Amino acid sequence: MSEDQGAEAKARNICLRLLASAPRTRAQLAEALRRREVDDDTAEAVLGRFGEVGLIDDAAFAAAWVESRHTGRGLARKALAVELRRRGVAEDMVREAVSDVDPADEEEMARHLVRRKLAATRGKEPATRVRRLMGVLARKGYSSALAYRVVREELDSEGIEFELGDPDVE
Repeated sequence: MSEDQGAEAKARNICLRLLASAPRTRAQLAEALRRREVDDDTAEAVLGRFGEVGLIDDAAFAAAWVESRHTGRGLARKALAVELRRRGVAEDMVREAVSDVDPADEEEMARHLVRRKLAATRGKEPATRVRRLMGVLARKGYSSALAYRVVREELDSEGIEFELGDPDVE
């Protein structure tokens, strides 16, 4: 086996091991190969071949990631986009994947998260409840406008009225 064949076999093994444990983006695999000192030409050849045979598909990764993290963790489109970018997914694929999250589904998830937290905040001051509920949604990447509207509506349903400008609610 030539030195080039040995380097390619090493790169293939690294990628296959990583892909066996979890789906990865092309950028994540390229970074792993760089860390293991696989030269750029060899890495590009192996990653190109893996892409051709469908072992690496960033668009499919992004779509699956969005579905999983939105449903399982309640993340909003903004947070999902940040996570995908951090994993090296190209911007056009990020936009496409997060566009699959319907705004109505995103709002329903926000309501679900608020309703879960409402029970844990009963008996607290309205300002505390609002702060905690808004914080839950902010950490999940929901816009402040959506968060405020959902929190207001859910508290209204409990007979608790507030306005963002109220001195008691900050």
